Amino acid sequence: MTAEPVLTVDNLQTHFFTRAGVLKALNGVSFSVEAGRILGMVGESGSGKSVTGFSILGLIDPPGRIVGGSVRLKGQELVGLPWAELRRIRGAKIAMIFQDPMMTLNPVLTIGTQMAEAIQSHEPVSRETALARARDALGLVGIPSPEERLAAYPHQFSGGMRQRVAIATAFLNHPDLIIADEPTTALDVTIQGQILYETQRLCRERGTAMIWISHDLSVVAGLADEICVMYAGCIVERGSVDAVIDDPRHPYTRGLIASVPSRNRRHQRLAQIPGMIPSLLELPPGCPFRNRCELADGACAEPPFETREGGRAWRCIHPVSLRARAIA
Repeated sequence: MTAEPVLTVDNLQTHFFTRAGVLKALNGVSFSVEAGRILGMVGESGSGKSVTGFSILGLIDPPGRIVGGSVRLKGQELVGLPWAELRRIRGAKIAMIFQDPMMTLNPVLTIGTQMAEAIQSHEPVSRETALARARDALGLVGIPSPEERLAAYPHQFSGGMRQRVAIATAFLNHPDLIIADEPTTALDVTIQGQILYETQRLCRERGTAMIWISHDLSVVAGLADEICVMYAGCIVERGSVDAVIDDPRHPYTRGLIASVPSRNRRHQRLAQIPGMIPSLLELPPGCPFRNRCELADGACAEPPFETREGGRAWRCIHPVSLRARAIA
């Protein structure tokens, strides 16, 4: 029996209405995340990953707005909710971890004050209780002497420690969903590995669903349960990590995997995807990847339909693996 998804996104469309025209940042995005599971969202810069996260949280400011689709958190529709109701949900039921922890932390307040306020803004508990929970949260993410650290200011922490504080703050109110927007990009590999381990453990233990946004396919491959590959505002392939990494169907996914340096042989040129992502103001008709795809032909001028097979989905009429089998 399949568990009911914590988050269900269906045909989400977010557009920005600029003087130059309508920029279709999200053009029909659909996926779901279950409790205790981590969904990795990968793609080039400008593919729509971060806009997806902000759209879920209702943080799209003019000239952008959600023009269509549905975002349901445990059955509750979030699109169109009043601002006051969304504010009650943020931090309590949905939390976000940013790439720069200083977007979360106030430099002039102690860590304890900030974390206690994050709890008290959603629950009627005493300051002592809130500080005790904050202390325990710091200990869970591996910060030594958490009691003493509550009295410290953000500038007294290293970059890795600040990010741990941001993660601890996100888990404070036991949210149903956490959206992590490239939170380990600026950290060294050792600290990155520690934070990925702690995050994965907390999600499993607390049953928290997570969306991990990243351009680093190797990080997502080691962390997530499922992957959504985004390109030009839409999801071109999704499925389990093992299935997508070991047997990519969309040519763009294959190009991303091939461009990981560890997959190149010594003394060979690094593989790369030719060309650039098209302007979202002037998307070409049909498949948005066709101008960069070596398999493209005249049929790709028509919008690609979604093919589903065994828990996977991809938008391509020339899926790589199936085409290779046919030739063989």
